[in-house]
Amino acid sequence: MGEHDSTLPVLVGYDGSPASEQALRWAVQEARLRGLPLTVCHAWHWPYPSRPPEDVTLEILRGIGAVVADEGVRKARFLADDDLEVRWRLEQGPASAVLLRESRQADLIVLGLRGHGGFDDLIVGSTAVQVPSRADIPAVIVRSAPQPPWGEDARIVVGVDGSPAAEQALGFAFEEATLRTASVQALCSWWDPAAIPGPDRRAFIDADALKHEANTRFERAVAPWQARYPKVPVDTTFVLDTPRHALVDAAEGADLLVVGARGIGSAPQTLLGPVTQAALQQAPCPVAVVPAPRVG
Repeated sequence: MGEHDSTLPVLVGYDGSPASEQALRWAVQEARLRGLPLTVCHAWHWPYPSRPPEDVTLEILRGIGAVVADEGVRKARFLADDDLEVRWRLEQGPASAVLLRESRQADLIVLGLRGHGGFDDLIVGSTAVQVPSRADIPAVIVRSAPQPPWGEDARIVVGVDGSPAAEQALGFAFEEATLRTASVQALCSWWDPAAIPGPDRRAFIDADALKHEANTRFERAVAPWQARYPKVPVDTTFVLDTPRHALVDAAEGADLLVVGARGIGSAPQTLLGPVTQAALQQAPCPVAVVPAPRVG
């Protein structure tokens, strides 16, 4: 992750829901800041497990989808005041599958926290989990809530734990801060291993030494990005707390929370790491989920 040089579009999922409206606003602003086109994508499909209906029924469904996609494009162009190239994609299939396929030719994905469908008390929609967990590019999940204006007082929080995804998250946070004239709060949380219940454990643990080593690694991880982006104000915060609590608390009043898709200790079979899942469920601001670089 470095200075922006992509020519690929910002991809936003749109289904007409309030959450996707907020995602559209965020995506328009992001595309303008990056100088990139915006692709408004709507997925339509036959949602039942029974065999597909006759072609005429599918054509009706596709037509309804086209109306939704066209609405998204018109709103994006209005928000951008014609100062943005807006494209649209209407594809058949489940939303997560379509967006993942389209993301292969995109720079960034923007989604609402949950779209149409699902249960009313569902905090995070399935698409908002499946897409960032499998995408090769960053995904920003926007909550359906008023978004504060960006400017000199804007703050981006990024979680740092030494994982490959966290390293990429740092780069994304500094790049966003540069685009939006914001500051970066890099946060690393640590807790005392001796505080974990267990027989004959505390005598063999030097908590102070472990804490000092963790803080040193944290400072070393942030330093190269500070040097690379010298104009970005940076606050390094080392706290004694669990990662999920520390990040959610720090996100209060922030404009964006940036996390890796999976941190240290995340089980490989999980879609997203537990800290990232907690961020999506509880953070009061948009959350950017950044994947680790592909190996091989």
